[in-house]
Amino acid sequence: MTDFLAALGLVFVIEGLMFAAVPGHAKKAIASVLETPEPTLRIIGIGSAVIGLVVVWLVRS
Repeated sequence: MTDFLAALGLVFVIEGLMFAAVPGHAKKAIASVLETPEPTLRIIGIGSAVIGLVVVWLVRS
């Protein structure tokens, strides 16, 4: 559970830095996501989850 909370904290740090450093680009990225079809978002989400799982598996082994 500690690792999960640390990972969640890092997500907030990275997202916060993105909005603080380049808010215009962050707004454009959000607008782009709103225009992207749901099937494409699902594929991107699944791909990201798999890549994240592989990274965690490689780091932990």
